[in-house]
Amino acid sequence: MSEIHGASSSARAPPVATAPSTMALSPENALFNKYEVGKLLGCGAFAKVYHARDVATGRSVAIKVINKSRLNNNAALVNNIKREISIMSRLRHPHIVKLYEVLATKRKIFFVLEFVKGGELFAKVAKGRFSEDLARRYFQQLISAVSYCHSRGVYHRDLKPENLLLDENGDLKVSDFGLSALGDHVRSDGLLHTLCGTPAYVAPEILAKRGYDGAKVDVWSCGIVLFVLTAGYLPFNDPNLMNMYKKIYKGEFRCPKWMSPDLKRFFSRLLDTNPESRISIDEMKLDPWFRKGYSEVKSESVGLVKEEERKLQDLNAFDIISFSRGLDLTGLFDGKFEASEDVDRLTAEEQPETVMEKVEEVVKAESGGLQLRKTKEYGMELEGQNGDFVVSLDVYRLTDRLVVVEVKRKAGDATAFAGLWKDKIRPVIQRRPETSN
Repeated sequence: MSEIHGASSSARAPPVATAPSTMALSPENALFNKYEVGKLLGCGAFAKVYHARDVATGRSVAIKVINKSRLNNNAALVNNIKREISIMSRLRHPHIVKLYEVLATKRKIFFVLEFVKGGELFAKVAKGRFSEDLARRYFQQLISAVSYCHSRGVYHRDLKPENLLLDENGDLKVSDFGLSALGDHVRSDGLLHTLCGTPAYVAPEILAKRGYDGAKVDVWSCGIVLFVLTAGYLPFNDPNLMNMYKKIYKGEFRCPKWMSPDLKRFFSRLLDTNPESRISIDEMKLDPWFRKGYSEVKSESVGLVKEEERKLQDLNAFDIISFSRGLDLTGLFDGKFEASEDVDRLTAEEQPETVMEKVEEVVKAESGGLQLRKTKEYGMELEGQNGDFVVSLDVYRLTDRLVVVEVKRKAGDATAFAGLWKDKIRPVIQRRPETSN
């Protein structure tokens, strides 16, 4: 199995940068016998990105190569990579870079991505500010993609010109979902709490460290992007990072005199330091400056389903990778990193509702104050006496006949639950139903 030799690692290099050169490998020596790998396109702190050609179809792709040895037991980076795979594999929108597949060898991980040959939007705006009409076109495409993500419970949290690419038609594509959050990352207060993002684009409520709405912080970052496109510089900037944060927190910025009154008014809503009164995406679409020439973009039917709408999750190929013992995402990293939560999974030849019934029967038969709370149709939480442990149990359909049962420790001591799971619940789930002669 071939690898790209000499590739350093990165989870956050740009997928593309310049036009490709002649292919470096012949089909018989292609990566995984599938991709002829060519010119190096971009380099980041943890990855290199190459242009490649799909041998079977002739399609150009970008391959992001992450060298496992360079991760240096960086659990946070590993989690970012897993999150990026999980999110990008299920997002399909004309203005979002597609992830076609993820491949791995003993030493490297390969993201096979849509090839977007126009490079970063940042490189284009660095040559000079855009007209309002051109900036509006890019901004409308950005908002279309961000709105699609939000409708599926995905919050990017690192929107900036470096993560926005341009295709051969000059259309925008959002990339780099390594810092994204999903709806199920929201805490009980309904907010996200992880501090992340690029300093000049970070929303003031993130700096306040009191929790934030993922949709609202993405809107703020989109506002910063639009300001850079139309003004040619950042609205909040200072060589001293703390001074810059103070300006962001206070909302101290000035629009240049050449901006139209409608755009200046639009910025007052986009860069409102109060997330409660900051303009929403739905409100944007009614704004006179934004809606000029705007039309909704149709996305593909594939997409993440909001948690509250999901009755039973039918697993796609990426889900199967993440749940299978032999192929799970932790295996991409040679098992060097422990998961942030204790977790066990098993497959069973059973229907989801039957698994739930079996678990409920075991719980009812147990003494010792074990409590059960249903969290969705095929999901529950189990809590031990005095809260000495809390675990979640979720059932996912793998095929018409197979399910995956996942148990995660959410709080307390995992060993307090281990015996009950190993000796009573797991055997009951895996017990095959009796058949009559």
